[in-house]
Amino acid sequence: MLKKFLKPISLPVLADWGILILRVGVALIMMTHGYPKLNKLISGDHAFADPIGVGQELSLILTVGAEFFCSVLLLLGIATRAVLIPLIFTMAVVFFIVHGEDPFGKKESALMFLIPYITLFFTGPGRFSLDKKLF
Repeated sequence: MLKKFLKPISLPVLADWGILILRVGVALIMMTHGYPKLNKLISGDHAFADPIGVGQELSLILTVGAEFFCSVLLLLGIATRAVLIPLIFTMAVVFFIVHGEDPFGKKESALMFLIPYITLFFTGPGRFSLDKKLF
């Protein structure tokens, strides 16, 4: 079942190129958000927002895991649908909870990540991914 979940679907070549550009582009951009948080975590500064009530340190760890490490895997196309789940969850928390009361312009960035993540979840990583070679 896991293999079926992770297996890329067959698409036309041009669609696979589009998915590659989307996957790599959104992963690289998100890594620029996750890397400073990774440095913050490594430096021992665990002060961070706690929007879902799990504690500041765990919130930071989960955010770094999604924004940086899941983005690295997304970039490579490894376990793509699985790594998109924490990314989707993180951006949904940012959009609906962290910036829930803010004007749209303040939470727009989270939505701009959430939409491609959901799209990639449905399309899969495409043929230009390590998932294609593995599954």
